[in-house]
Amino acid sequence: MPRDWDRHYSDAANVDLMPDPLLVEVAEMAPAGEALDLASGPGRNAIYLASLGWRVTAVDRSAVAIGILRRRAAGLPVTTHASDLESGDFRIAPGAYDLICNFHYLHRDLFPLIREGVRPGGIFVAAIHMVDPAATGGPHSPAFLLNPGELRRQFADWKILFYSEARADTEKPQRRTARMVARRA
Repeated sequence: MPRDWDRHYSDAANVDLMPDPLLVEVAEMAPAGEALDLASGPGRNAIYLASLGWRVTAVDRSAVAIGILRRRAAGLPVTTHASDLESGDFRIAPGAYDLICNFHYLHRDLFPLIREGVRPGGIFVAAIHMVDPAATGGPHSPAFLLNPGELRRQFADWKILFYSEARADTEKPQRRTARMVARRA
């Protein structure tokens, strides 16, 4: 049964405001440009990027999350789309982005579109949950979980700047996560 993301984000306890540390590290080393935040939720990463001068497009299926993001991003260069990434409502334009980020969301059909959407020299930053029998929560369906090495293989012909598959003790839920920073040649 699909998760009710509007209900999830209606609870203030589920609105995380801190950007992902991997994105913070990358964004501070790259010149600001056009960014795409996939499955943005209420915009923790989009707002962070915009505060550094990035022009950000944020996409999420939850109208509640997008509403929160719009309120929080007032005055910042953020364009929002309440769109289901799995239905094709939102199309990733080829060569349109200097940075695409994807945190804790997996729809395998997006990988070729992400690869096309990042400009040459641009960066893809991701942290996606993996199959993990010892996980303490989160998704359990293999459709929403990466297999070992899968993310790296999707970008094997890119320059992999950072890659890890590990369980971060600070994350909730605790589960193995593939983390990657890759640059398009």
